[in-house]
Amino acid sequence: PDPSPTPTPSPTPTAGPRWPLTGRPLADPAAAAHAAVAVKVPDNRNEHPQSGLNEADLVFVQLEGYADAKGESATRLAPVFHSTLPARVAPVRSVRPVDVPLLAPLRAVVGSTGSSEWVSNYAGQFSSYLDVSWTNLAARDRGAYSIDQSRVRKLNGTTYYDRAVVCHPQALAGLASAPFSAGPPQPYLPFAIVDTDVSTLTGTPAASVRVPWKSGGTYTMGYDYDPATGTYLRSMPWGPHVLADGQRVSTDNVLVIRAGQRTAKLAPGSGAPDPIHDIIDATGTFVYAHGGRSVQGTWSKGAVADPFAFTLTDGTPLAMAAGRTFVELPAADADVQLA
Repeated sequence: PDPSPTPTPSPTPTAGPRWPLTGRPLADPAAAAHAAVAVKVPDNRNEHPQSGLNEADLVFVQLEGYADAKGESATRLAPVFHSTLPARVAPVRSVRPVDVPLLAPLRAVVGSTGSSEWVSNYAGQFSSYLDVSWTNLAARDRGAYSIDQSRVRKLNGTTYYDRAVVCHPQALAGLASAPFSAGPPQPYLPFAIVDTDVSTLTGTPAASVRVPWKSGGTYTMGYDYDPATGTYLRSMPWGPHVLADGQRVSTDNVLVIRAGQRTAKLAPGSGAPDPIHDIIDATGTFVYAHGGRSVQGTWSKGAVADPFAFTLTDGTPLAMAAGRTFVELPAADADVQLA
């Protein structure tokens, strides 16, 4: 790709209301007065293809938690839907501990197949900030989930539904009670008021962004800027990230938040360890890419329900372009490659 592409302008934000998770102009504030719905989506190769990701306002990429042969973990997704509630998001899996501090600031209702006992108890401590109660079993008779029979599988006589559960965000949003039904209480990311304030306008070239998830700079997620659409096209470690409908996954913004990673469980005998990203009362470094250019700096986050704050290396606040954002959460020492 051209090492110095010309950034494609985003829609110009107005001084009026904006969607809280994309920063795009909002004609009628009443249209945003509904719950934000996050859905836990598996991301291993054998669980692809997925559905619904291109309609998410935000997509968080986090540790999956299951160790591979090297003792490392792959990724799991948490797409968040608010400005658009798609007909279906699939497949659906379980909640991870990091979902609590990631989703609490936007007051999300979470679609999932459940969680380990200690993670459920942990999320319950913050039930005024996020609602993980509407699992597929809890809401199976409420229209919020269904089963894709074509993806039900049998192995050694046992039936598995791990690739077959489908979430219906509009129905799930309809189950939300106050305060979740009012929608996100604040913008999640620091969007620029006008296009000329977007930080990447004076950034360094980033037509290619590579985010490694495993040691040695391996298991890399890729984003390649497409000037024709003004978006980044996403790749998995094995090739282009393509959805069940044949669409390539794309995003306006790529935000890489490096943070410490570890595993933890409540007590011996409480099940397999769950993956932890250290983002509570923590700081670290970030990379932000938009329009083929990038900037870097430091992030900080306080308590569970506090939003992230981002400061550029020159000491000024980050100002992002309006649009959809993929948020990658690799290790604190991840060697993110820009070209």
